[in-house]
Amino acid sequence: MTVGPNQAKILRMTRPHVPAGIRRLYEVHDYRHASAILKVDFPREYNELCEVLETFRFTEQQVRQPGGSESEIPKQFTRLLHPKGWDEKQLTAKLVVDDAEVVMSDTHKIDFIKNCVAFDLEWNSKDQTFDRDLYAFRAFFEFNKISVGVLVTRSNELQEYFESLGEYTDRYGTVRRIAAKYGASTTHMAKLLPRIRAGRSGGCPILALGITKRLLASDKH
Repeated sequence: MTVGPNQAKILRMTRPHVPAGIRRLYEVHDYRHASAILKVDFPREYNELCEVLETFRFTEQQVRQPGGSESEIPKQFTRLLHPKGWDEKQLTAKLVVDDAEVVMSDTHKIDFIKNCVAFDLEWNSKDQTFDRDLYAFRAFFEFNKISVGVLVTRSNELQEYFESLGEYTDRYGTVRRIAAKYGASTTHMAKLLPRIRAGRSGGCPILALGITKRLLASDKH
């Protein structure tokens, strides 16, 4: 692909803010200078996230795991982030007129927040979950509770890998294709990017990262 001079300038400006190790392991999309904000204003939190992202791996056994319960993949992020002080936060906005509460807005939750940096992972949920995540980022940002959001999901390139895995038996004893668990209506990068471009995260800077096959580890380790 040919890159014009203006595009090349933008790439030179933005790529250094995302560590080479992250760019090697993940598909990277940077909106509203999210990585620059992380690197300059929140270096400690950014370093912690990069450490977690570089440590994370998934296995074929985890991919094959039958549905019906939370996958081990998001649980790994919980185990890595909680000891570092990344915790779930909730935001409830109220409208008060003449000292009386008139309307209470929807309650927004973000799985991991530390010092105005939000982090969320969507491995294999319904794709509408992205709307919830992005609106939560937007609400927290507009109420000055966060400055930037990081959202991790599957890269589109994993679909070919899922197709190669054949079949599994679900909890009801039915034989199904592995790839069917990770269908078009589930969370992956192709479902996330159009929502960000449509402005569903408002003015909140977003760093979107796609999990690639380079993060696949052997089940023996």
